[in-house]
Amino acid sequence: MHNAAFAALGLNWRYLAFEVDPKNLRSAIEGARAMNFAGLNLTVPHKLLAVDMVDELDESAKTWGAVNTIKFEQGQDGKIRVIGFNTDADGLTISLRQDLGIELRGKRVLQLGVGGAGRTAALKLATENIAELFLVNRTVNKAEEIAAEIKKQFPSVKVIIGHPRGEVDLLLNATSLGLKPEDASPLDETQFSLKQAAAVYDMIYQPIETKLLAAAKAAGCKVANGIGMLVGQGAKAFEIWTGRPAPSEVMRQAVEQTVYAGVERS
Repeated sequence: MHNAAFAALGLNWRYLAFEVDPKNLRSAIEGARAMNFAGLNLTVPHKLLAVDMVDELDESAKTWGAVNTIKFEQGQDGKIRVIGFNTDADGLTISLRQDLGIELRGKRVLQLGVGGAGRTAALKLATENIAELFLVNRTVNKAEEIAAEIKKQFPSVKVIIGHPRGEVDLLLNATSLGLKPEDASPLDETQFSLKQAAAVYDMIYQPIETKLLAAAKAAGCKVANGIGMLVGQGAKAFEIWTGRPAPSEVMRQAVEQTVYAGVERS
């Protein structure tokens, strides 16, 4: 999507993928700085590690406690500084609005998973002034830690550990269950029925329809996968690096052409 965006704006830039072992992450960041890269994206497990490897944290990275975007910026002294950002949170809310038409204020949300991107998602939902947030996680104490953090920062948001009673406006899957064909659904339907959810969002975008989304569609829920979040966070990163508005539609088309290649879309 980034190379398509560079081409659309006539930029002589190139976006490349590199596999880096976590133990070599600091060396990789320093190498990119030495080679005058404009910036980097980081994915798991690097997002948390990078917090301590940059010269400066943008407010977004401080707020969400993770770095998924790095910008190399030359200072007045001629030295190149490494600045860490987080665009994941904005990518999620952009996608929820665009793909599901959801304005989060005052809504009831059930979130599955609070590790990694799930932590960022939970905190971002709280900043949007939702009314109630139900957290379900395999490790209960991790959910309790996030709940305590939200209660401290956003006391107006009611946080409950466990499945809700009654209906919710949104069910959000922030687990990795669904990435593999043999994966079970992340939702225990003996505890919560999909018929009680108005909309279901799965942060996974490949496969394009997880077992959770297929079941949600059958239950009559509005559904969306994580492609919009991928594009949203990518567009924010593009703007950080280039200082120019991102051609989001071009980026989304490029992603969909790859992800949906050979797949019939309903």
